[in-house]
Amino acid sequence: MTTNLFDLTGKIALVTGASRGIGEAIARLLASQGAEVIISSRKQEDCQAVADSINAEGGKASAHACHIGDMDSIASLFAMIRERHGRLDILINNAATNPWFGHILDTDQLAFEKTYEVNLRGYFFMSVEGGKLMREQKSGCIVNTASVNALHPQPMQGIYSISKAAVVSMTKAFARECGPLGIRVNAILPGLTETRFASGLFDNQALYQQIVRQIPLQRHAMPEDMAGTVLYLVSDAARYTTGACIVVDGGLTL
Repeated sequence: MTTNLFDLTGKIALVTGASRGIGEAIARLLASQGAEVIISSRKQEDCQAVADSINAEGGKASAHACHIGDMDSIASLFAMIRERHGRLDILINNAATNPWFGHILDTDQLAFEKTYEVNLRGYFFMSVEGGKLMREQKSGCIVNTASVNALHPQPMQGIYSISKAAVVSMTKAFARECGPLGIRVNAILPGLTETRFASGLFDNQALYQQIVRQIPLQRHAMPEDMAGTVLYLVSDAARYTTGACIVVDGGLTL
């Protein structure tokens, strides 16, 4: 008998930063495999556009705006999930911010605090609230979007790189403590990916060419190149995988 290890039928999935880029690609792939996906980002209209598109293609999706840098917004999101669904099977922490592109010594307090509030505090308490729901059902998967910057901090991206290194450590900490509860926690570390978020790197052609020359596959990634790894991590194919931080960078960090 053939078993589809990637079948997500009946699963409730929440994807943050899902109105575009890597988050949207993840949401669309999870929906194509049968998951009912909650599309979340800061702007409701952007979330709704993606949800409507998924529904029009025969998938199941709904939209709920959430700014993960705001604790009240997180509380509202999970109150809705409890009331409407009563469970959460998959949480993809993908929303992030990078407000400062410049020398690390010139990082101001506002840029530091905004990066911390979204990339660290936001991921942490999204995982806490999602993990509480998963603890009740004794199962669930959390995947965090980190970055290769966590391994090799890039010039002019100091505080962002530091925050992504923290996400890697956070992933392992949650995996260790939540494993006995039936909750798997993993991360992906994307390399250079063509998104609006990374537009600063693509706009700087000298820097872009410098990075691409170091990639063995000789190209940058598209958002869809990240989604397959996430599908693996949330599926039964990865049922014995937790605490893994998978680099998806075309070989950049070799």
